[in-house]
Formats: sequence, structure tokens, C-alpha cells
Amino acid sequence: MTESASTSLKGEVRTIEPDRIGRAIARRSAEIRATVPDLELVRDADARAAVALARDRDVPLTAVLARACALALRDVPRANGAYRDGHYELYSRINLGIAIHTEDGQAIPALLDADARSLEQVGEELRRLTARAHAGELTPPELAGTTFQFTDAGPLGVDRYSPLVIPPQAGALAAGAVRDVPVVRGGEVLPGQLITLTLVCDHRILFGVHAAELLNRFVAQVQEPAE
Repeated sequence: MTESASTSLKGEVRTIEPDRIGRAIARRSAEIRATVPDLELVRDADARAAVALARDRDVPLTAVLARACALALRDVPRANGAYRDGHYELYSRINLGIAIHTEDGQAIPALLDADARSLEQVGEELRRLTARAHAGELTPPELAGTTFQFTDAGPLGVDRYSPLVIPPQAGALAAGAVRDVPVVRGGEVLPGQLITLTLVCDHRILFGVHAAELLNRFVAQVQEPAE
């Protein structure tokens, strides 16, 4: 980035020219907001089982959540598709784009055939892709072929995150940070862990009933993760 300084009633003003990645993010974000009629749904889920599974299997919680997203997409095939040129495209492979936040913005490499991988395989691939993203070493093939997007915003420390839908994908799912909260079970107030899950979808292909089904399937997978 390049900077220039000037003086005004606001004090010293710095003008910062964004780099190539920053310009691309700004342009793409504006295009998405202007062209995608999005629908957003939100639900809280009991995170205890997902957290325990991640701990017991020594994988990142992101891996458990990403695999839950992939399995939910398997149950709702319409969501693993796109609205393109006035028609629907449905894809046989579930290639999950994993949003990785870096100092330069965000990279979204593809986790190919995410629904067919074991939890350990998902965890290993996530670690590899994350390291390559932070090192700026992702290649175009690693960023290609995504059919849906997932974001784990927990590491950012936010409770809720609304992702952008990357055209022509049908939608994007996001998870916030796990929160320790009191919950009522069996008439008793007990310690609990909740996570807020957000689905943003292209309303041209995922209508309310489809979006709700996908989000509910995702919640079910988070609350009772497939082994």
C-alpha cells in the first residue's frame, strides 16, 4: 500500500491506496451486493457434541463444522448448485470453499469432495490450506471448483457472521464463536455451549423452504456430528 498525508480540521489525514487484493475485494463485494438477491436465516445450535468431538479426535472445531456443512449439502442437493443465466445447475461433487481470513483479506480454497472425507482427512486438509493461505502460496487450482462456501468466524471472536454469497454459488454458511451460556434442560438451569449459525443464500435458487431445510440439517449435524 502507498500513503499520502495532508492537514485538515480533522487532523492529519492519511490516504491509503489499497493493494491488488484490497481492490479486488472492494469491487467483488460491491458487485455481489448489487446483483444477488440474498435471503438470510439464523439459528442457534447446541455446540457441546461438536466441541467434544473436535477435542477427542484432535481436529480443529472448524473441521467438525465444515464436515457438518458438507453432509447437510448432501441432504439438500439444490443447495449444492447455482443460478446461472436463468436456469439452475446442480453439482454431483460437494467442493466446500473454506473462507480463511488473512492479513491481506480473505482466501477461499476448495476442500474437494468434502462430504466423502473422514473427519481426520478434513482436519488435515484444513491445516494444509490454512498454512498455504497465510503464506500466500495458494495456487489457482486450489481456489477453483468451489460449489458452496463455509466460514468459521469463531477464531475472529464474533458471535455471529453474515457471509457474502459468491456468485454463482447458491449460498454460504457461517458459524460464530462458541459461547458458554446457561441453558434450561429438563426444567433445570445448567451450563451450556451455544453457537450461532447463519445461512445467506441466493433467493433465485434457494427459496425459504429450501434454505430452512439446509440450515436445519446443518444444525442437526452440528448437534449430533456424524462419526
